[in-house]
Amino acid sequence: MKGAITVGTNFYFRKREQIHIGKRSAAGRYCWDCGVTLCKGGEAGIGYDKYEWYRACPQCGKKPEKEDWISGATGRELGFNTSLPAPKKGVASCASFSWAIHPDDFAKSKRCVIYDEYGRKFTRAEFTAILSECPIQHTRLVGQWFS
Repeated sequence: MKGAITVGTNFYFRKREQIHIGKRSAAGRYCWDCGVTLCKGGEAGIGYDKYEWYRACPQCGKKPEKEDWISGATGRELGFNTSLPAPKKGVASCASFSWAIHPDDFAKSKRCVIYDEYGRKFTRAEFTAILSECPIQHTRLVGQWFS
């Protein structure tokens, strides 16, 4: 297996003594209507270059929408897509979120300000909107150091 693709954005509580919340990463094509990735390796295959991709949704057969750097998940990670997160339909790009703390602990936390690794500041509501573009969420790295 070749190495994992690691382009993504880390999110933290606190700007200085950081508490890592997790990392958002572009995760390829996803059928937002069926709730399924087009990665032939399934959700576990997201982020690894050894898996192939379906050309259309394996459940409904819809083909991917045209996306560019301004509208897609990869463009968001590279800083080209600065639009507000919005609901998607059909087959389009998505992001995954790998939690560094357990989502229940995040939900219980009283902290309201979240920062990304570039120093941008988000409210809880803004961060929840960011998570709406991450239908694939992993907890397998909770409690581990990763970037």
